[in-house]
Amino acid sequence: MISRLFLKDLLTFKEVELEFTPGLVVFTGPSGAGKSVLMQAILAQFGIGSAEAKLCEIEAVRPKGLRSDAYELEERIALKSIRKERVAHYIDGQKISRKALRELFAPYVRYLSVRDRGGLESATLIGLLDVSRSGGDSSYKKLLKEYRKRFRLFSRKRDELERILEEERELAERKEFARFEIEKIDSIAPKEGEYEELLTIKQQLSRIDKIREAMERAAPIFDLEERVQELFALAGKEADYFSDAMNQLRADFEELENLSEELAEVEIEGVLERLEALSALIRRHGSVVEALEYREAKAKELEGYENIERDKSALLSYLELEERELAILAQRISRGRREEARRVAEALQHPLKKLRLPTVTFRFENSKMDSDGIDRIDLDLEGSGASTLSGGEFNRLRLALMSVTLEGTKRGEGVIFLDEIDANVSGDESIAIAEMIAKLAEVYQIFAISHQPHLSARAHQHILVRKEGDLSRAESLEDEERLREITRIISGEKADEEALAFARKLLATGSGKR
Repeated sequence: MISRLFLKDLLTFKEVELEFTPGLVVFTGPSGAGKSVLMQAILAQFGIGSAEAKLCEIEAVRPKGLRSDAYELEERIALKSIRKERVAHYIDGQKISRKALRELFAPYVRYLSVRDRGGLESATLIGLLDVSRSGGDSSYKKLLKEYRKRFRLFSRKRDELERILEEERELAERKEFARFEIEKIDSIAPKEGEYEELLTIKQQLSRIDKIREAMERAAPIFDLEERVQELFALAGKEADYFSDAMNQLRADFEELENLSEELAEVEIEGVLERLEALSALIRRHGSVVEALEYREAKAKELEGYENIERDKSALLSYLELEERELAILAQRISRGRREEARRVAEALQHPLKKLRLPTVTFRFENSKMDSDGIDRIDLDLEGSGASTLSGGEFNRLRLALMSVTLEGTKRGEGVIFLDEIDANVSGDESIAIAEMIAKLAEVYQIFAISHQPHLSARAHQHILVRKEGDLSRAESLEDEERLREITRIISGEKADEEALAFARKLLATGSGKR
């Protein structure tokens, strides 16, 4: 609910400050005074149309269902627009785009004007029937909730399957490549540290002949060992270090001899081939360790692809079963809608007759199952569609539909703006429109521009917009001022006693004061 408006420098308005009541708020005043301009300024704070005022502020009670991940919202929302070179919008002090504003408040703020031909599409009609049916049938409400929850999951799973199917060919190529890469590394079967060991062997093989020759030339040293020991003994010197050195030398010679024997059994061609295979692996992956890590990664990747295949099979089974069960739920929902449509069509007969509009029936067609079920709904106006109606008739039909489908609507959760919805109508039509709007005002806060006395007399708040010289003013009227304004609407500027009496009668029988 909108509770307050403040604006400065809006065309012919210098400054406006208004406090609003719940229910029906009617703007009246002479043509050209600025009623539509003022309404548009309010609408612009919700992203509907452009903001023309240099400054405009609105305070409103936040609808219970209004949530936002992008903005922190208070229980009482403050909306502001500032026009300089460009227009900047704010919600509770946070900058917001006009588009984001419009999307945020779209479920809660509706604007009906002669230029607007929307609101009777299949999705809207389905929404009206669902809300109306849910208000008197809690089991239907639970059925809708279950269906929509399950359909959302079904849709996500269906999208997941479609992605798998779209990627299936590419997936096969990826699987084949992963297998090829794994087999290529497995065919070599590298081991960590193996390459370095083979390099060492290769180096030893290249030097072993020279080592043997050097050993043969150095072997006579052992023949002189006793003579050296004899020399140390005669000289009275310790020979331990010499003995240790010779023992170490013998051990080294033995080790070299063993290595020589081992290398004699090594197949040099095999070593070179193995080194070449490992070198190719290292050139590609950087090292044997990295090649083994790459192989492990490909193995996990292949396992993931195989899981996707299993997921595909499971998804197909789930979707096949769930689609059948959703179809059963959708049929039950459709039956409920058809019953509600017959009730609504019956309830519409009286207001449509008073509005001099054709009798309405709902025409159902089966469509592809979606989040709304299997229904596509159109209106049949005695063989014609809603497109044959004039702009005014179209919007009066929308009002009539809304007024007979109020049962499940939450009170205080929305605002409706009506721009001269009762223009160019007869007295009976004006009365019918006033009755419908008054009924809607029991649930919604309604701002309506009117040139008819019947709607003005039913207002919970009556605001007069008028011009004084070149400037426009807006003020909330009290009893006597309101009587004078309704009298003016009836008879023009020159009021007579008959018009005054009629205005008193309208206020007495139709007053919207709470």
